[in-house]
Amino acid sequence: MSLQRFNQLPEAQAELLLRPCVDIAAWIEAVVVARPFSSVDAALAVAWQAALRWQPEEVSQALAQHPRIGEGAKGQGQEARFSQREQAAVNAQDAELSEALRVGNRRYEQQFGQVFLIRAAGRDGQSILRELQRRLNNSAEQERRETAEQLREITMLRFKELLSDE
Repeated sequence: MSLQRFNQLPEAQAELLLRPCVDIAAWIEAVVVARPFSSVDAALAVAWQAALRWQPEEVSQALAQHPRIGEGAKGQGQEARFSQREQAAVNAQDAELSEALRVGNRRYEQQFGQVFLIRAAGRDGQSILRELQRRLNNSAEQERRETAEQLREITMLRFKELLSDE
């Protein structure tokens, strides 16, 4: 969608469009009310600043929408399409990698009580597995911060993609 079109959408439509980027109401509202944007960079700057204000409970709520890494997103909605593209480089045909990710995901969830979240776009399955193994050594606080950072990166990539679709 062009920036001009995004700027002109009624608030309710803009909110629906943004929800697949991240389902955090305060972020969506901050981006919508800041329109109109003079450029995509200006929109991204507002979105980034709004993402820096996320509270831990908002991040936890948003994590509920993300599939496990290495498992395909279910459904046909925009969020599922984003996730499928982002995880495209995770080679699901590699049985050894798939099993290592499955075991790592289970261990991570037991340790941190949440799904492992990483910006998968631009990473292959092996690098994701290395990051998962590294992050298992994080403290709960380190992991809370790192998870929020990964969610911000995912959100910004998705928002930028929305604004680049003509």
